[in-house]
Amino acid sequence: MLLTVDLERLRIRPGERLLDAGCGEGRHCFGALERGARVVGIDLDRAPLRFASKPLRNRALELGSLGEMIHGNTFSLPFRAETFDRVICSEVMEHVHDYRAAARELARVTKPGGLVAVTIPTATSEHLYLRTGDDYFESPGGHTRIFRPRELSRGLAQAGLGTVGVGFAHALHTPYWVLRSVAGLPRADENRLVQLYRLFLIRATASPAMQRLEGVLNYCFPKSLIVYAEKAHRTRTRT
Repeated sequence: MLLTVDLERLRIRPGERLLDAGCGEGRHCFGALERGARVVGIDLDRAPLRFASKPLRNRALELGSLGEMIHGNTFSLPFRAETFDRVICSEVMEHVHDYRAAARELARVTKPGGLVAVTIPTATSEHLYLRTGDDYFESPGGHTRIFRPRELSRGLAQAGLGTVGVGFAHALHTPYWVLRSVAGLPRADENRLVQLYRLFLIRATASPAMQRLEGVLNYCFPKSLIVYAEKAHRTRTRT
């Protein structure tokens, strides 16, 4: 399973509640569910929810756990404050205009001491895509900004989420998106080189040797940056 967030670093424990904000087809939802978490995914796009919500629910029933996907907005999460032990928001912040407001919502629903993982494309890969084609940033639903790590960390800190670590992922996907940008995103899927490289990625995902190679390449040209942050514990007042 292709995951951007390292679930080991997120320290998921059985029975904990996990929110995947911007879950898409639920890659992280399924991964966290297998680790014993009680999982809720939320996404603004209904199409992936229709595809993945039933399989997630069925797998949760097999495990005696919770696995649900709902339609909703990261800017207005339909949950009470301090509901979740762990929160994931993967490849979402670069699409929203007010990422600080989204960070505040993520912090609001996280329990004190809870961990949050936010992933974004690296600035290096984004500049590379921008130089190979305009569609990446001008297509509907495209990216609205190129993040720098400190910019994201400051936004999370302002929301009460202190950075505790960073990670990198998906170096083998960087050339793939370069090819898509050169081909033009609206018609990239019709390009033969794009099709061949996608097939390579599928095979690489199932190859331990290729995964080890990608782990090394992630230090050179990763596609994604992951910021791991913690919500501060409440301070107790002395009487």
